[in-house]
Amino acid sequence: MNETLAREAVVGCILGTAVGDALGLPYEGVSASRAPRMLGPPDRYRFFFGRGMISDDTEHTCMVAGSLIEALADANVEREIEFFTRRLASRLRWWILALPAGVGKATARSGIRLWLGFKPENAGVFSAGNGPAMRAAIFGASIDDVPRMLRFVRASSRLTHTDPKAEYGATAVALAARESKQSRIEGNTGVDANRWLEGVVEAIGGDGSELTDLLRRATTSVQAHESTIAFSKNLGLEKGVTGYTYHTVPVAIHAWLSHPSDFGKAITTVIQCGGDADTTAAIVGGIVGAGVGSEGIPCELLGGIWEWPRSVNWMRTLGESLVEVTEGNPSKPLARLNPFALLTRNLFFLTVVLFHGFRRLAPPY
Repeated sequence: MNETLAREAVVGCILGTAVGDALGLPYEGVSASRAPRMLGPPDRYRFFFGRGMISDDTEHTCMVAGSLIEALADANVEREIEFFTRRLASRLRWWILALPAGVGKATARSGIRLWLGFKPENAGVFSAGNGPAMRAAIFGASIDDVPRMLRFVRASSRLTHTDPKAEYGATAVALAARESKQSRIEGNTGVDANRWLEGVVEAIGGDGSELTDLLRRATTSVQAHESTIAFSKNLGLEKGVTGYTYHTVPVAIHAWLSHPSDFGKAITTVIQCGGDADTTAAIVGGIVGAGVGSEGIPCELLGGIWEWPRSVNWMRTLGESLVEVTEGNPSKPLARLNPFALLTRNLFFLTVVLFHGFRRLAPPY
């Protein structure tokens, strides 16, 4: 039973990230007050004729999963972090070349630096953006050993973002996904917020006290039955959640702790906070998805994702391959993504994104 739940945690994390990303994408950059008047409630896909598409949040999670598969399949445990970093750097380099839309500044600069010949350990830039956090849940869903998991989180974070705050935010997300998975395996009806918070404090130490204070505020707010939107406003984010990781992560954590077993409610709640909605929803989707598994994600949301070549079936297979490797079994060779298919898809995606951008110039304001 536990093996089945562990498998579902990884697949649910990847698919949950994709669904949150796709639902939140049309709302990205729109204020909490304007979004419902311009787009309506985030209860269905509103990106392209009732269909949803994924953005960099999901793509990075898939790149991390693929790199983990290759690193964990290597027999030499001592070099797994180095191998993982090199494989993720390679994927990031080619991902940038395929002209993805909406890339974060720090990630874009890191990708360019890699093409200019910088080594992976020197490619990152000093930034506290939420890029590392958006791809961190998969670590907690797939790796049980905490010290080992934290080494992978650190390597992933520092490849693009060297500000320790970015790593601390990613650590909190990874540990949240682990807690979400672990609580379900233990048969708990909810998650243990105190156990999770103690783990975060131990992992990031005194240097991350600013974040742990914010996370403690989030847990206290949830215990007082304060809504995620009210909590976000109390952090001074009335216009929406920014891409600063110390804004993104506490709000995402609040949504998770408020609805740990209700995937749809957790996602819509964080999207309604406005701002960087695709990333906040992707993070929440990954965390909650690790707890409820793919069967806890509404079928209509999974079926409504319109993607190629990273289809829902492809992402499901990716998750299953990662589980096989973590269980010590040889993984199936990863299906290569056709670069021309990716470029074609990205150009179409960019066209739709530009349409949404022009749409925001019109009322209602």
